[in-house]
Amino acid sequence: MEKFVYDFEEGNRGLKDLLGGKGANLAEMTNLGLPVPPGFTITTDACREYLRTGEVSARDEIEQHLATLEGKMGRKLGNPSDPLLVSVRSGAKFSMPGMMETVLNVGLTDESVAGLAAQAGGDERFAWDSYRRLIQMFGKTVCGVPGEEFDHALDDAKHARGTRDDVGLDADALKGLVGTYKEIFRRHTGRAFPQDPREQLDLAIGAVFGSWNAERAVLYRRQERIPADLGTAVNVVAMVFGNLGSDSGTGVAFTRDPATGEKGVYGDYLPNAQGEDVVAGIRNTMPLQELEQLDKRSYDELMAIMAKLEEHYLDLCDIEFTIERGKLWMLQTRVGKRTAAAAFVIATHLVDEGVIDLDEATKRVNGNQLAQLMFPTFDLSEEPEQLTRGVGASPGAASGKAVFDAQHAVAMAKEGEQVILVRRETNPDDLPGMIAAQGILTSRGGKTSHAAVVARGMGKTCVCGADELEVNVHKGQFTVNGHVVSEGDVISIDGTTGRVYLGEVSVQPSPVVQYFEGTLDPQADPLVSAVHRILAHADERRRLRVRTNADTGEDAARARRFGAQGIGLCRTEHMFLGERRALVERLILARTAVERDAALDELLPLQRSDFIELFRAMAGLPVTVRLIDPPLHEFLPPLEDLAVKVAVAEERGQDPGHDKDLLDAVRRMHEENPMLGLRGVRLGLVIPGLFAMQVRAIVEAAAQVPDARPEIMVPLVGAVQELETIRAEAEKIIHEFDVEVKIGTMIEVPRAALTAGDIAQAADFFSFGTNDLTQMGWGFSRDDVEGAFFWRYLELGIFGVSPFESIDRDGVGRLVRIAVEEGRAARPDLHFGVCGEHGGDPDSVHFFDEVGLDYVSCSPFRVPVARLEAGRAAIESTGSDSR
Repeated sequence: MEKFVYDFEEGNRGLKDLLGGKGANLAEMTNLGLPVPPGFTITTDACREYLRTGEVSARDEIEQHLATLEGKMGRKLGNPSDPLLVSVRSGAKFSMPGMMETVLNVGLTDESVAGLAAQAGGDERFAWDSYRRLIQMFGKTVCGVPGEEFDHALDDAKHARGTRDDVGLDADALKGLVGTYKEIFRRHTGRAFPQDPREQLDLAIGAVFGSWNAERAVLYRRQERIPADLGTAVNVVAMVFGNLGSDSGTGVAFTRDPATGEKGVYGDYLPNAQGEDVVAGIRNTMPLQELEQLDKRSYDELMAIMAKLEEHYLDLCDIEFTIERGKLWMLQTRVGKRTAAAAFVIATHLVDEGVIDLDEATKRVNGNQLAQLMFPTFDLSEEPEQLTRGVGASPGAASGKAVFDAQHAVAMAKEGEQVILVRRETNPDDLPGMIAAQGILTSRGGKTSHAAVVARGMGKTCVCGADELEVNVHKGQFTVNGHVVSEGDVISIDGTTGRVYLGEVSVQPSPVVQYFEGTLDPQADPLVSAVHRILAHADERRRLRVRTNADTGEDAARARRFGAQGIGLCRTEHMFLGERRALVERLILARTAVERDAALDELLPLQRSDFIELFRAMAGLPVTVRLIDPPLHEFLPPLEDLAVKVAVAEERGQDPGHDKDLLDAVRRMHEENPMLGLRGVRLGLVIPGLFAMQVRAIVEAAAQVPDARPEIMVPLVGAVQELETIRAEAEKIIHEFDVEVKIGTMIEVPRAALTAGDIAQAADFFSFGTNDLTQMGWGFSRDDVEGAFFWRYLELGIFGVSPFESIDRDGVGRLVRIAVEEGRAARPDLHFGVCGEHGGDPDSVHFFDEVGLDYVSCSPFRVPVARLEAGRAAIESTGSDSR
């Protein structure tokens, strides 16, 4: 029979697929002999079955493991005089902080409150506090009772007692609050709060399973690209209590600083609290170091356990713990989320400590993190007005309009506004607003709060615990030191220093960009030094070369400083804009060959000078020049504008002159779908001399620049005959000069990919134009569909990510694979590259390495990202020993 339930002693960290990350690591800690409360894990298989059937099918197994747990604890679930209470927690394979549900104190009833108080030495306050927490969590999580109703009732109770914190409520106040909570529960559910502990447990397990498909969990998975079919495990753990008084508490700790990567004692501790209180940020915590003064024995034991866990996991560990009347319990550990800066610093520190090698260090960072490190930082030379300072929880520099509601943040972002989400503390329901915002600011919480952990995972700027802020969500404002900031006012937050400024603060290049530009020594900054070491190792290991997409000498020079090994795409149509547009108009309006040749003769020296600039910037490196690709109508005024202009002139009795000729030309050239019309190679075949002029400009420029390595790319080829015709015309010109020029084509039409073996006979190289290949492969017009309905495709899970952002491996990727295999079979010396935006996408780079391309090409700022990912792809394909 399939096994659905595992005691902690039966699992290990290698069973993450089955037990989820939390369950696997609880089992691992148990087997390491660490103080973990007894419990068991219900597997992700059971979750998937629950999601199919709506039933928890492992009831008998759960019963057996519950009996084992009761035996270990010497207490029974539901015993009114000596009750066993359990927590029910989610735990997917990948960490999803706060996205799914937890219910604490399951098993507590009207009958057993007195028994719980007796267990606690007669502490009635503790017992009633635990009961109100159960009703609140159970009501919201299991039965869908609006959480704010419980929050309002709690605020009212605190106000009535003249206290700001829940610890200020005595037993009588909490007993009254329980009554209020029960009434809220009954009003929303139509039933009394369940008094059968086993029913509580079954309903809580089902709710945690069901939370896998909660809206915020789905959104988070989409954001983090976590597969939707994994499911979550459920961990049922004997309760240990941090809310038993001043000798109890709960905390979250890191073995290294998750923001900077530095070694040391990092974390938050909250006396007299349960575990959810710290990550929820409902009260500001104390630094973990202060625990040493409160409870040195527990502190020393915690430090020893943290060292043991980091040595065991070979990485930064994130730990949740509870102290129950001086007894330390470990509730969770995992390899901790960290900022992009911390990821690079920690990886190199572990290399220096002999824990991992450089291959493993390179695998532990990624291109998205490197891209984050290239964002600008604030320039404080103008001394902006500082409003306050909190905890720098996730680095970065973010400016935007203050917004106090997640849905409003989403709406404003869709309108193109940059916003900062301001909350007292965030909760999982705020996730859409956190994604939409440039940054997050909270008045409560620390580096381990929900806002901080989620922001770090997403690479969002975050400042937490700015406790001088008086945040009033209902009024849409916050007050600090007498200064009122209302919704729509611009603020700036620095996630490194924790400073909050009024207004927009100007920015400056990041240290990492300064290093790439050659203006900052790599040893001048610990982060830059870490980036330098890992990127240098990636360069040694990678097989793929990295080129850039550049149309000007300035872009080419910058890309070369950033490590580009040539130009993979020069878009010549960009050279026809500005003042040169008039020459293109003359070309289009030409009625005779003489007029056409005159326009081309004027364009030739301009094109030649452009190419000379590029070849000089890339001397010694290949430069792939794509002949003009877009339809010529893009160089003309819009049809509607011209028609109105001509009509108005004629109505006024004026001669429309040149505008009338332009209108006639635009009407002649009008196409219903110009992106599938007269463009690319078709232009070169239909307009005599156009491609010949460009080829001559390329060759003449190459003849003037020593070490020039030009490559001519013919766009939009769908049949070998098209390429053969253009190649024959180009070779006649090339033979006039002592210049070696490769001629190839851009594979962007599905037919070209499917007939690659034929086209290879006339090509020296293929370069995949994956933007158009994706448009034509899917039948999508990118400009039209991304804003129109892609959001719905992502919401429904049809896309995990936009196919224009990351290569569609199964469809468009298969076309690429076919073209490589058939092209290489027909011509073994054929070279392959990619010049679409996917060339700088981390996931896509791994695919291009896998199918055997020779290079990727991307924008200058993405060159370092592609270098790193190409190295990681090579390491992952060959394997690496982490020691």
